[in-house]
Amino acid sequence: MSEATTNKDPLSEPFGSLFGDSMTIAQMADGIYTYPGHAQPLANFSLHPATHVFHYGSACFEGLKAHRQQDQSVAIFRLDDHVERLRQSIGRLRMPVPEASLIRQLIVDAVEANSEATPDAPGSLYIRPTFIGTAPNIGAAASPSDSATLYVICSPVGDYFAGGVRPLTLYVETKVPRTTPQFGMVKSGANYVMALGPTLDAKRDHGADQVLFATADDVTETGASNFFLVDDTRLLTRQLDESFLHGVTRDSIIRIGADLGYQIEERPIAPGELVEWAATGELFLSGTAAVVAPVGTVIVSDSAVTVGDGTPGPNTLKIREALTNVLSGAAPDPYSWRTPVAG
Repeated sequence: MSEATTNKDPLSEPFGSLFGDSMTIAQMADGIYTYPGHAQPLANFSLHPATHVFHYGSACFEGLKAHRQQDQSVAIFRLDDHVERLRQSIGRLRMPVPEASLIRQLIVDAVEANSEATPDAPGSLYIRPTFIGTAPNIGAAASPSDSATLYVICSPVGDYFAGGVRPLTLYVETKVPRTTPQFGMVKSGANYVMALGPTLDAKRDHGADQVLFATADDVTETGASNFFLVDDTRLLTRQLDESFLHGVTRDSIIRIGADLGYQIEERPIAPGELVEWAATGELFLSGTAAVVAPVGTVIVSDSAVTVGDGTPGPNTLKIREALTNVLSGAAPDPYSWRTPVAG
């Protein structure tokens, strides 16, 4: 890492604000992707002011992590699942979809080049593969870009939410949608900017950390995380459809939860059920960045409801520990989720 980055602690700096020194880049023209086969120094891009992505939103990305293992090696978590989700997102942009092997190699090469920047647990190396349309054309609102850049950068990080593992406050939004239905399951910037206004309003007006979107009284996710309810026997989350992100961490928690003996329920959740559940159960968020984040307060119909005693619950912490043990190599990996990398 650069000297400026090396002298900063990723566990105390804002999430995603530090960067490794290397990146990988592939270019696409007329449906053909080319990649030199190695990482290169992290550097700025030079793009024409008419570049397609600036005007027509031809962009998507992924977020995954590599973790320092207990033996000091580095392993990427659920690499192939994130590769497939990125390919799906690029397809939704109606752009030529790169082979999975290319995306995989770009990610592995980037992590290997930045492996020394991977902090020990609870830190990790956050990996951001990004795809942008690069055709210089301001008359292409009704057509995809015929050229693109696919690149991977890495960021040494600590906890996503400031203050570490602490009980969050969620504001339940029942009117404003998080995003458009056809792009709900795509990691595109437009989804996040749509959720930004309601989130900032909820922070200002209610002291909330995040907004839980429940458009038409149908709970789905926050602007950046999936959502779970758990008690001593059950683990509940909204069933998948195209209106929200199919989280890889969400899937990991469901599989780990089943192995821990929880009864798994994937079904609709109404805001009123959150109030009932809060009396005896627990709520938490999940995501690559957030991992497992406990919820201490939920605001429904402008009324604040304390979840349990307001502190992180034992089931939430149990699931978090089971997941983080797999991430760090402290537990076996019966699911073959870890991809070791050199470096």
